[in-house]
Amino acid sequence: MRALLLTLMAGLATGAGSFIALLCKRTTPRFLSVSLGFSAGVMIFVSLVELFNDAREQLSLHWGLQWGYFGAIAGFFGGMAIIAIIDHFVPSEVNPHEARETEAAAYEATNTQACPYPSPGSKSHKSKLLRTGMLTALVIGLHNFPEGIATFFASMQDITLGVTIAFAIAIHNIPEGIAVSVPIYYATGSRKKAFWLSFASGLSEPVGAIIGYLILQPLIGGPTFGIVLAAVAGIMIYISLDELLPSAREFGENHLAMAGLAGGMAVMALSLALGA
Repeated sequence: MRALLLTLMAGLATGAGSFIALLCKRTTPRFLSVSLGFSAGVMIFVSLVELFNDAREQLSLHWGLQWGYFGAIAGFFGGMAIIAIIDHFVPSEVNPHEARETEAAAYEATNTQACPYPSPGSKSHKSKLLRTGMLTALVIGLHNFPEGIATFFASMQDITLGVTIAFAIAIHNIPEGIAVSVPIYYATGSRKKAFWLSFASGLSEPVGAIIGYLILQPLIGGPTFGIVLAAVAGIMIYISLDELLPSAREFGENHLAMAGLAGGMAVMALSLALGA
C-alpha cells in the first residue's frame, strides 16, 4: 500500500502542473529547467548505482555471477525497449518525449501572461487545440504506465528508494500537466475541464502499477523481481536521456540543466551513503 501511495502521488503531479498553468501565478522556466535536470540526475544515478546492482545481485543468487550479470543487462535494455516501442507508435507532435518546444511554449505562456480568458479565435483553431490537448493527455497516460510500474516496484524493493524515485518522477510530471491543460483551456475556456483531464492522465501511473503487479505477482519469488528491477533502471535511464534532459535545456540554458543534473546526482549519492 505504501508503494501504491507513492506511485499515486507521483502520477498526480500532473495536476500540480495544471495548477501552475491555470492559477495565473508567474512562473520561472529557469527554475523548472534546474528541477528537470535535478530529476534526471536522481534517476540516472539511482538507476545505474542502486537498481541495476540490486538486480544483478538478486539474479546472481539464482543464475550465478556471470549469468546474473547477463540477466540484469537483458532486463535493463528490455526496459529501454518498452519505452522505445511506445514512442515508435506515438505521433511525434503529441509525444511528450518529442514535442518539447510546444511544452516549453505553454510553460512560458504562464510566465509572460496573466492567463487571460481565451480570445474567441476560429472554431477550427479551437478544435485543433482541443484535439492536441486530448491526444497529449492520452499519450502521457500511456507513457505513465511503465513509469508507474517503475515507481511501484522500486518502492517494494526499498521504500526510501521509492520516495526518491517518486519525487523525481513527480517533478517531470509537472510540465506534462501543463502541456495537457493549456491547450484544452484555450480551446474550451474551462479551467475545470483542463484540470481534470490533466489530473486523469496522471492516474494511469497507479493503474499501471496495479496492472503490472497483478501480472507479475505470481512470478515474484524467483528471478522475476531482479529482472523487473533491471527493467525499471532501463526505463528511468531512457526517460532521463530522451525527455528530462532535452526538456531541461528547452526550458532554460544548458548550464542550468547540467547544474541540476549534478545536484541531483550529488544528493542521491549522499543519501545512499548516509543510508548504507
